[in-house]
Amino acid sequence: QVQLVESGGGLVQPGGSLRLSCAVSGSIFSINAMGWYRQAPGKQRELVAAITSGGRSNYADSVKGRFTISRDNAKNTVYLQMNSLKPEDTAVYYCNTKITSWSRLIRDYWGKGTLVTVSS
Repeated sequence: QVQLVESGGGLVQPGGSLRLSCAVSGSIFSINAMGWYRQAPGKQRELVAAITSGGRSNYADSVKGRFTISRDNAKNTVYLQMNSLKPEDTAVYYCNTKITSWSRLIRDYWGKGTLVTVSS
């Protein structure tokens, strides 16, 4: 019923840029915070960036100044603009959102992930 569809991943050279998108659809009362996580091989999943419904954002120290998170509430979509990419950014990136249903239940939803590979 609720779906998160990610797009924009791929192969890019160091110093390059990518823009990830995550579109949310389904029966939704409201969307609260939205964010991006990533998981590199052999490592735990970590928060990359998050944004509140009011537009306030925060970032992991490793991506500050390089990544920008934004959202389009009319389209129920969150974006992650990634600039000056490094090999250390290579990971599967996951979209996450906290949604309140019409029955007043609050749940986390996750996308299936999109692979970002930074390599020369």
